[in-house]
Amino acid sequence: MANKGPSYGLSRDVQSKIEKKYDDELEERLVEWIVAQCGAGVGRPERGRLGFQVWLKNGVVLSELVNSLYPEGSKPVKIPKPPPTMVFKQMEQVAQFLKAAEDYGVVKTDIFQTVDLFEGKDIAAVQRTVMALGSLAVTKNDGHYRGDPAWFMKKSQEYKRDFSDSQLKEGKNVIGLQMGSNKGASQAGMTGYGRPRQIIS
Repeated sequence: MANKGPSYGLSRDVQSKIEKKYDDELEERLVEWIVAQCGAGVGRPERGRLGFQVWLKNGVVLSELVNSLYPEGSKPVKIPKPPPTMVFKQMEQVAQFLKAAEDYGVVKTDIFQTVDLFEGKDIAAVQRTVMALGSLAVTKNDGHYRGDPAWFMKKSQEYKRDFSDSQLKEGKNVIGLQMGSNKGASQAGMTGYGRPRQIIS
């Protein structure tokens, strides 16, 4: 990682907009869930964006979080002991979490980039990923979620309908409203709009 100096002009405007997306109230809720899900052993971060980033930066807390959503014996991420101290090992650990989160069902658009967390470019994106993971865990309702279910919104699920052959046959006789109606007013007897064409000789 190259050390980056202060940004100016448009770069600074863009970065400040990204930083404004960070939600302190959401941070509290996510910290509460991570501690409830993983146990007190993960500790707690200092309040604020920087504290949240430092807490998650080496990828161990995130890996423990995703592992806690799986049954014993099928944990997707291997957590090294002691936690990694080398930069590329920490980034690798975060990348393993991201792969496990995607396998769990988090959509690609909700997943942050490793540099968003590691360099603090977009900590709000990290919040979105953890939020999506929590929502999926509540929706799956497989007994591995710990914490208050009201912390996350359930994702909508498919509502499968099974129609019998006779119901499907009846449906073919119905004229959809997009096609108009074959009852009521008609255009019989109407003439075209506007004045007729004037032919002057």
